[in-house]
Amino acid sequence: MSASLNGVQPTLSALLIDISGTLLIGSAPTPGAARALARLRAARVPFRFCSNTSKESTQEICRRLAELSMHVLPGEVWTSIGALKGVLRDTGVRRPAYLPYTLLSQSARAECLGIDSGMTNHHSQDDTIEPYDAVVVGLAPSVFDYEHLNTAFRILVREHQNDKQLLEASLSSPTSKPPLIALHKARYIQAFDRALSLGPGPFVAALEEASGTRALVVGKPTKLFFETVIKSFQGGNIGDGGGGRIAVIGDDVSADLGEGAIELGLWRVLVKTGKYRAGDESREGAYPPDEVCESFADFVDRFLDQDRFLQSTFFNCSRDETEVGAVGRGSPLE
Repeated sequence: MSASLNGVQPTLSALLIDISGTLLIGSAPTPGAARALARLRAARVPFRFCSNTSKESTQEICRRLAELSMHVLPGEVWTSIGALKGVLRDTGVRRPAYLPYTLLSQSARAECLGIDSGMTNHHSQDDTIEPYDAVVVGLAPSVFDYEHLNTAFRILVREHQNDKQLLEASLSSPTSKPPLIALHKARYIQAFDRALSLGPGPFVAALEEASGTRALVVGKPTKLFFETVIKSFQGGNIGDGGGGRIAVIGDDVSADLGEGAIELGLWRVLVKTGKYRAGDESREGAYPPDEVCESFADFVDRFLDQDRFLQSTFFNCSRDETEVGAVGRGSPLE
């Protein structure tokens, strides 16, 4: 059952679709998800997958979707990992002699740094003698311990041993603190056992509080992330929907549907799967969604059956495009 909280259901020209909790719960699809995606493709509805998943690489996400009959075309998957790659490049972080200190999974770290996942592990970054020029945090439970978090803190306040060695050698004095970069700040996630578990948000908040540094968030629900994904539609500007709205669909009223989605005036659809819990749509401190549906498939069925799709200047990437998974300049789908 689908319900608009204000009684109005506008026409829509394009969709931004969350993955974890909306299309997938662990390794299983949500009810009817593959069929719903097939219906969208048949109706030529433009859409993008938008994921904050940081425990696995973009390529692994695409592979998991394909194994569940949800095939992905180049240019359709946009992730916080891809956004991070753009930030590291555009801010000058990860210069030849420097590496960011990362609290990431092995595959996510390899994708962000552009190295072979078989050649990296969580501890190899500790071997460098050069100062780190950033701290990057994603969802990496295996390294959310005191040792790694304290190392991250020391880097942020320039108390790490590598910084001290640089000063003692009288080579140069750092002019500013390294930035703290978060893939996202979700307070909690749904684990494979379908119970809620801590997300990266509390760990990012701890580093912010201790170091006096405000994290730069690169994934959902930032305005920049959504704006850049929307621009990937050919002809895709916020006000270029030909009268139709752009919708974002997710299972977290804050991490999927908050901040940038509200600022940009996106139609915000909350689905009752994944991390959704009863009453989330009216939770204190959360901006209520525009529409609530039982599942992604429920939304798609009602959206198409009620003729709410307004074809406009938006359309999906063609099959010969070669970029997937990154904000700005994408990373190739291999």
